Amino acid sequence: MAAVYFDPIVRDHEVGPGHPEGPDRVVTVVDALAKRFGESVFRDSPGPDPRDVERALLGVHDASYVERFREACLERGRGFLDTPDCPFSPRSFEAAFATLSLSLAAADDVALGNVRRAFAAVRPPGHHARSGSAMGFCFFNTIAVVAEELRRRGAGKILIFDWDVHHGNGTQEIFWQSEQVLYLSIHRYPFYPGSGSAAEVGEGAGRGFTRNFPLPAGTDDARYLSLIENEITDVVDRFGPEIILLSAGFDAHQDDPLGGMRVTEEGFAGWTRRVVQWAEAHSGGKILSFLEGGYDRLALGNSAVAHFEALSPSGHQIHSAKEPAG
Repeated sequence: MAAVYFDPIVRDHEVGPGHPEGPDRVVTVVDALAKRFGESVFRDSPGPDPRDVERALLGVHDASYVERFREACLERGRGFLDTPDCPFSPRSFEAAFATLSLSLAAADDVALGNVRRAFAAVRPPGHHARSGSAMGFCFFNTIAVVAEELRRRGAGKILIFDWDVHHGNGTQEIFWQSEQVLYLSIHRYPFYPGSGSAAEVGEGAGRGFTRNFPLPAGTDDARYLSLIENEITDVVDRFGPEIILLSAGFDAHQDDPLGGMRVTEEGFAGWTRRVVQWAEAHSGGKILSFLEGGYDRLALGNSAVAHFEALSPSGHQIHSAKEPAG
């Protein structure tokens, strides 16, 4: 059984007109899922105690940065945090915090066996966020917070597979010296944010536990799938993850205005099916997927549906903290 997790509050992170990472992104995803799988499957999904969310957050992000973000939203209301591509509004901190809460609730359900696979329809995205700064539309590194919390609870081997068209520099940096978290990224290169060459492999105890698979602009479904099946699968099999986390960005789609790649919905479905095979072989089927990029609304909704359908061929459930996107 798989579940989709959504909290309407994530729509309240306002970025201003013309910004590609608008609230309608997550509305599009949730509405597309509801149309395909039925609105009746939405139900409440309470998150963990906020104090536990805060503790998990501080396991990855500097306390001074967290307070700076919180105070900026409360005191200034609107502006830019660290970079011009990270606008914030009065409820941006609440939305980012709710994203963490929802994602940790999904992790709890998967860890406890309540569901085998989860897709968190969240925003703002996270994989560019560094421990002490915002970057690339991202404020908190959601997938890193979840991975670190799972590691703290005793998970021995955690795989993070990032297929967003942009390299997840923040996630790589956070686990650069960790041998417990294998970070694999397949992305366009050279491209924003400038990191992600094949030579970047981690250091210290973490050397070899970061692997980057850069691809040129214009790469299509077949090249992605060939790389995943012929190279990345070998790396995963040697590692033997106990749980698999996905940075599921859909901005490599051929219609995306920012990506410059030629991937289709079937491409995303194809490598999701490969990830399911990894999970069945190594992690008891356990997969946690987190929405990252994707900026063409129609392509994003269709890709999310294809991803979720491949993630869970049967037994779909959609969990909402309060209500459908509507």
